[in-house]
Amino acid sequence: MKQKLSFWFLCVSTAITFIPVSSFAQKETFEFVSYTPPKNWKKEVKANTYTSYTITDKQKNDYCQIFIMLSTAGKGNIKKDFEMEWQNLIAKQYNLTEAPQITEPQTKYAKTVGDGWQMKGGIASFVFNNAKSIAMLTTMSGYNKVVSIVTLTNNEAYIPAIQQLLGSIEMTTPTPADSKINALVVPGNGKFAFTSTNFDDGWISTVQEDWVQVTKGNIKVLIHYPNKNADAYNSVLLDGLKNAWNILIAPKYNSATNMEFKSSGSWESIEFAEADMVEKISGKTVHVVFFKKNFSNGAGKYIEFITPDKKIFQREFGTFENASANFGTGSGWDKMVNMVNYNKFAIAASDLRGKWTSNFTGMTQYVNAYTGANAGADTHASNENFEFGAGNTYKWDIGVASGFVGNIKFQSVKSAGKFAVVNNWQVSFTDIEGKPRTYNVQFTCIKGARILWFGDTGFGKQE
Repeated sequence: MKQKLSFWFLCVSTAITFIPVSSFAQKETFEFVSYTPPKNWKKEVKANTYTSYTITDKQKNDYCQIFIMLSTAGKGNIKKDFEMEWQNLIAKQYNLTEAPQITEPQTKYAKTVGDGWQMKGGIASFVFNNAKSIAMLTTMSGYNKVVSIVTLTNNEAYIPAIQQLLGSIEMTTPTPADSKINALVVPGNGKFAFTSTNFDDGWISTVQEDWVQVTKGNIKVLIHYPNKNADAYNSVLLDGLKNAWNILIAPKYNSATNMEFKSSGSWESIEFAEADMVEKISGKTVHVVFFKKNFSNGAGKYIEFITPDKKIFQREFGTFENASANFGTGSGWDKMVNMVNYNKFAIAASDLRGKWTSNFTGMTQYVNAYTGANAGADTHASNENFEFGAGNTYKWDIGVASGFVGNIKFQSVKSAGKFAVVNNWQVSFTDIEGKPRTYNVQFTCIKGARILWFGDTGFGKQE
């Protein structure tokens, strides 16, 4: 496996040098990244998260998936940014204990990828479906932002397609207008200023005790909060679905007819159940669909769709009748999957008062690629805090402990100043690491609390 991984590493290293591709190829753009996508791969766009391209061969049980991630706030250092992205996007998501083989930071291709960007790549193996797969990370760092591309595959036959995409990348320079959230917000009377969001496409999100309720016309969608019992792992997909149905759905209804449970055990499995049911509260008969897509990174939430009848559901979200034709395949699930993005609420200055914190820990065990001997362990732990006070004042600090075991170094940075709520979705600070900085911000809800997001970093409030 070491020799094979070294072969993969050679290929991805070559790709990261950005082999020129035909200027006549049709390019696409996702935020700051312009690239040529692989032909005839399934494309999926998850708002405010990533654009992905997937190809599978069910007969051979082969797959390849490339994620172009939305940018996050950077640390201003390519090595630190790569380590952060590796831990968040690869190591934690796929339970990697193996240290990545990495490339040195590259700057000589700056004219290819955009002045001001640096890049670095890494690769490691992991186990998926009891077989070896490869995870590759390409990270671009610049302008206090980080952009990463994640590649997952179990077959070297996909290397040319990976190289083609990586070799086509061009980066643009960020501007203040690069990120916009086009949504109106509705004030609330509770603990937070906003408990509802009116989106431009007609959907309205409202915070509830056990879910976020999203409505449009006579359609209601419930984005269920994480539930330890309902989300418990079950090796039999249908049994897990039925367990979650009994916990989250059945208690709210008196009877059910035309009930059907379906699942797709593909790489990113689908759970789907539906029935005609009578609501306990209203006494009305409604059509209920219960859905979850289990993403390879461990994400995925149970979503409940409630419509007056099945035809109305199908008109809005699609038809999922024929298991062999489209159940669990294709891009037909995107509209249902993307409903989770309506768990999004604006912020006001009054919401920020107090201390918000984000913690991270991780360890990488290094092994000599040639001898297999233990090469030591590298640890990383960080704690970042924002404390908001009266008069739009704030204090910010981050502490980091990192390095090889036995030689761990401690670093900390702090600053203070004034913040301003630019709009309901952006906050600016006069000094973060010696520079003014503006973050895209939003709340997402969980049971009994909210998560405050600065870019893609979530903070919990210390009460």
